[in-house]
Amino acid sequence: MTNKYEAVLIFSVLNKDEAAIAAMVEKFKALIEANGTVEGVDEWGKRRLAYLIDDETEGYYAIYTFESAPEFPAELERVAKITEGVLRVMTVRK
Repeated sequence: MTNKYEAVLIFSVLNKDEAAIAAMVEKFKALIEANGTVEGVDEWGKRRLAYLIDDETEGYYAIYTFESAPEFPAELERVAKITEGVLRVMTVRK
């Protein structure tokens, strides 16, 4: 049984060039593909944060729409939280 999910990841832009951010986006896309089916990746780009996160005022937003087993979103959030350069992650079931 699989469910549809949407995950929003905010990546740090501090001291990172566009290639490093693109690599982070691809890393999480590959992780999702290994455990489910990616329906789309919507990159919002660099946006101003509503409040400071780790003393940063801007972040790079990427929204992943995917289908996977119910156990995978918890693993995705665990990996995101221990990955350097990820400011925030939130996954919701559609």
